[in-house]
Amino acid sequence: MLETEKLESQIQKSDYKVLIVDDVVSNVLLLKILLTNEKYQVCTANCGNMCIEQAKAEKPDLILLDVMMPDITGFDTAQILKKDPETAHIPIIFLTALNNPSDLVHGFQVGASDFLTKPFNKEELVVRVFHQIKLVAATRIIEKQNAELRATIGNRDKMYSVIAHDLRSPMASIRMVLNLVVASASRETVGAELYELLDKANKESEDVHDLLDNLLKWTKSQTGRLNVVIQDLDLNDIIPGVVDIFEIIAQTKQIKLNYVGSDSPVIVTADNDMLKTVVRNFMSNAIKFSPENSSIDITLTTEGDYAKISVRDHGVGIASDRLNSIFNKGETTYGTGGEEGSGLGLQLCQDFASKIGGYCKVESELGEGSMFSVFVPLKK
Repeated sequence: MLETEKLESQIQKSDYKVLIVDDVVSNVLLLKILLTNEKYQVCTANCGNMCIEQAKAEKPDLILLDVMMPDITGFDTAQILKKDPETAHIPIIFLTALNNPSDLVHGFQVGASDFLTKPFNKEELVVRVFHQIKLVAATRIIEKQNAELRATIGNRDKMYSVIAHDLRSPMASIRMVLNLVVASASRETVGAELYELLDKANKESEDVHDLLDNLLKWTKSQTGRLNVVIQDLDLNDIIPGVVDIFEIIAQTKQIKLNYVGSDSPVIVTADNDMLKTVVRNFMSNAIKFSPENSSIDITLTTEGDYAKISVRDHGVGIASDRLNSIFNKGETTYGTGGEEGSGLGLQLCQDFASKIGGYCKVESELGEGSMFSVFVPLKK
């Protein structure tokens, strides 16, 4: 069944009300009989001012409006109705003996949805009325679906925010304790089997904490609750600190971090927290997808009007068919140590880079490693 036919089958005409407006009693009676036979609800008015009152009181779904009336014309009535938020949405079919093109144009300018020329054909009237009612029904369905969608999105974002916020703090405590335990323990002191379990728990706590942190920021970003604070930043003061955070984590896989900064100041205009979040995600992924006893190179350079921060690993690499969608398609991936990634971090990176006027880029070959870069506008 076609969508139009499906919609027509769902319409109960008795649920819809038509307001008939004409100063000629016989016209009103004829229209009332025709539409009542079609099962529509019907209300009437005999002049423009009464039409305006009835439109507010009865809240019809459609108005059949005569043009030539004794008090105010149908055109003037329509203008008043369309300026009032209470009645502006109601479609109007003009009933008129006028057939001058300029009159038709004026009618559409003041808000007509359709015209019927007097004397009208009964079958044509029924068809044109039903056509407008179908549009009203379709609009209601769309509005209902939009309301349901907004409610679903609102509940989803609220759930994400609650989960991320309420779990993030205790997870941070667990992460810190496990970092300290692993740093102070060794295979000799606690035994090889227990040490492996502690090391695994430590890595998983890092992954969960990063996921919750990304989830919280992504939710705030999507719901417009994340403030962007643009300021002048010298990347020579910021990037080394981000790299230092990952030294201990990299050491657990015997990975060496090589940072090469700039000999001169690199001043950018960006949000400090957003920029750090992007670089942290690049660093975390680089460690996750690098084999033990390898290295990761972090470089700070300038390219045109942008500062370029690159994180290059020598790990598993990325297939060419995934490169174009890697920043906007969240999918589960696994690191060299079995670390699980959700793909949310890279989506967040692209979102944050865009918010500060920059962009992200990836270069990679399978088996050769990957280089993720973020480009940030230099101060002008």
